Amino acid sequence: MNYAFISKTKMFFGLSEEETESVLTCLKAYTKKYKKGEVIYRAGSMIEDIGLVLSGSVNVEQNDAWGNLSILDNIGRGRVFAEAYVCAAKEMMMVDVVAAEQTEVLFLHADRLIHTCKSSCPFHTQLIGNMLSIMATKNLNLSRKISHTTPKSIRGRLLSYLSYQAMSLGKFEFEIPFNRQQLADYLCVDRSAMSNELSRMQKEGIITYEKNKFILKEQY
Repeated sequence: MNYAFISKTKMFFGLSEEETESVLTCLKAYTKKYKKGEVIYRAGSMIEDIGLVLSGSVNVEQNDAWGNLSILDNIGRGRVFAEAYVCAAKEMMMVDVVAAEQTEVLFLHADRLIHTCKSSCPFHTQLIGNMLSIMATKNLNLSRKISHTTPKSIRGRLLSYLSYQAMSLGKFEFEIPFNRQQLADYLCVDRSAMSNELSRMQKEGIITYEKNKFILKEQY
């Protein structure tokens, strides 16, 4: 297990490699690999473990009664998922967690994380604080998604999302974590209509793009 990498994630911030190895044993941590499209957690299930992405990425997806898919978040390497559900007593998953590509996940037993061990392991306090910080950040990410889907037009939603990506990275050229269908699902729009709008925006000199690589024009 790559303790050097794990100790540098937000979940294990403040812990050394040796401390990380020790606390993972305490948390009954284990790893599992998934193929692209494989479901990690399914809506309606009760879960006991928090997942930390060691490689690849996962999508948090929501399906309605008519089969319409909406991507709520993309969780990349070093990030965690399902922490809110394991902290809330007897709450079923409201979403699916699906491997967006070939992915390896480290699972942490939540009960052992939330409740300190008999040996009063000093690392637990640090981990709980880290988890609260992560949950707060995810609430902000959900607020951003709401802001991206607030505009009524497809162009408005695209500009909101792409502008945020450029500002957060501090550059006008960047890659997004979604393919076309995933981006359409994330923005809650029709894929064909979104693709047509992207084409129009490129012709108008607002953006250029190739697959998931985008360049925003400073002036148009």
